[in-house]
Amino acid sequence: MRFKASVKNINTFIKLVWCLSNLGKVAWVRLDNDQVRFTIIPEQGTQVWAVLSIVGNPPQSPITDAIFTSYTIQSAAPSNTINLEVPLVPLHRALKSAQSAISASIRLTKKDNIPLLSLTIQTSTPLASSGRPNAGSLASFRPGPDGFTDDVEPQYPRNDAMSRETTVTQDIAVRVLPAASVEGIHEPRCREPDVHILLPPLLQLKSISERFTKLALHTHSTHSSTASTKLEISATMHGDLRIGLRTEGLSIESKWSGLNNPELDPEQVGGEEAVKEHPSTRMKEMEGDDGWAVVRVEGRDWGRVLGVGRLGGRVVACEYYVALRSCFGKRVGV
Repeated sequence: MRFKASVKNINTFIKLVWCLSNLGKVAWVRLDNDQVRFTIIPEQGTQVWAVLSIVGNPPQSPITDAIFTSYTIQSAAPSNTINLEVPLVPLHRALKSAQSAISASIRLTKKDNIPLLSLTIQTSTPLASSGRPNAGSLASFRPGPDGFTDDVEPQYPRNDAMSRETTVTQDIAVRVLPAASVEGIHEPRCREPDVHILLPPLLQLKSISERFTKLALHTHSTHSSTASTKLEISATMHGDLRIGLRTEGLSIESKWSGLNNPELDPEQVGGEEAVKEHPSTRMKEMEGDDGWAVVRVEGRDWGRVLGVGRLGGRVVACEYYVALRSCFGKRVGV
């Protein structure tokens, strides 16, 4: 069983692991020939299925912001699959130390029969330059016509461009999961969405959502010991999005217009006929209140999910007209 890769885009990897660590402390990481998948399945709350696609070997269409390069994996399982249980906080701590590294690599190894993810980084530290000669430094002299020596401008060694490279390895203890222990775990299967829409900037959405959640907590604090922080999210296939809070004594909402509803790819939904019969196509024809798909989400979980906004990129929200849940897709180019 072997796994090794160079970490090319270390800052993106740090942000990804940090976002995941806010949603769970331990992740199931599935490595194979084509992708690295991070899965977090808490006892209750938000599940995470984050997929990092791997550049081909050799790359057919390289991704400019790839996280992993020189990716090597080998195991006895189909597609060279390796399943690991990885603690995210130690992994994030190790990655942060590599922010200023000139190179970084990660590999699966074993020490004292304990499986480890080893992060090896190389850093370069400039040596301090000196403008004055040290004791014993050599100056140049040459004989003059009178037999005495004439001083020549001393030639000191130039060390301002010199640097010292340091190699640091940090080990993160992991657990190798047998294939039988994870074969029954599958990503939740959601029916086709009624509405799919590109969300506004996530950090802006997160800020508004957190304010609404605090209002909900404050409103319920005097009435119940178990405060409900359900937010109502609704959207149309005409570029409209609303997020609101409705309680017995409060009703407030924010609204966005002119957002983009991405066109469906016929190859992904089963052909042109499937596009015509898709729920979102029918929703395009609806106006007024009938054209809104509405879901209710737990405000605190929703705020943690929106933390992926630190990764940048765009996020598509898929909403279901009657289901009280919402599926979100974000693929990070790797």
